[in-house]
Parts: sequence; C-alpha cells; structure tokens
Amino acid sequence: VLMSLHQMFPAVHAAEMAVQRNPRSWDAWQTLGRAQLGLGEIALAIRSFQVSLHIFPMNPEVWKEDLSWARKLYEQQKATKTEAVHTLAKVKEHAQESIPDYDFESDEVVAVCAAIAEKEKALSEARTVVIVSASGTVETVTEKEDCPTTPDETLFIRAR
Repeated sequence: VLMSLHQMFPAVHAAEMAVQRNPRSWDAWQTLGRAQLGLGEIALAIRSFQVSLHIFPMNPEVWKEDLSWARKLYEQQKATKTEAVHTLAKVKEHAQESIPDYDFESDEVVAVCAAIAEKEKALSEARTVVIVSASGTVETVTEKEDCPTTPDETLFIRAR
C-alpha cells in the first residue's frame, strides 16, 4: 500500500520489519526488493530478490518479472556510470592538455617581454600615420611627438 502511495521510505521500513519478523517469508523479501527498487537501490533489490528465490525457488513472478527487471536496470546503471567515468576522464585529460605549464621566470619569457617592451617604446616615440586623400592617393608619414606633420583634415582621412 505504501509503494502504491509512492511513499518509498516508509515502504522499505515496513518491508524490513516484515523480514525481521519472519526471515523465511519469500513474499516479505520480494516486497522489500520492490520497495528498494522504488528508492533506486538496485543492488540491494537484487539481493532481496535472490533471498526470496532461495526460500521459494519455484516462484515464476520473482524470476521473470522482479529479478530480470532489476538485472536490466543494474546493467543500464553500470553502463551509464562507465560512460560517465569515461567522459569525465576525457574532460580532465583535455583540460590538462590545453593548459600548458609555463615557467614565467625563464630566460626565454623574459627575453620576449623585453623585446615587446622595446617595440612598444619605439612605436610610442615615432608614430606612423597613413593618409589617404579623397582621390585615393596613399601617403605614409612618420611623425614625432614634438612636431606633428598632419595636413589639413578637411582633405584627408586619418587612420592608424
């Protein structure tokens, strides 16, 4: 009755009490297995069904319905867990490959940083201006900060 009302915890508790009162009752073990399936405890349900079959091996309902269904669920659960473990392993492996380990104090990194700083310094000292006239003529002018050489802005479009 508790299982039909979808109250699985009380159903498992009641079935466990029935098994404790009469451990030789195959239907108490079968009911316990069904209640355990309702909670998602597939391995425990298989064990309960096996005990029920040990007590009354000629019960076709436990063989054909309960135990076979529980084993199918167990295999599906096992396959799903295996697939999830493989997916997680691939994600971890990919994450470890995509983030290389850099030594930020190595001579090579310091040399690259120095080269970038020199290039930025040179660019800040002398700016190159590309001037395109309205007629389509392109002129490249290098200007210093102290003496800009910019023609009349009404005739040209300025781009950097």
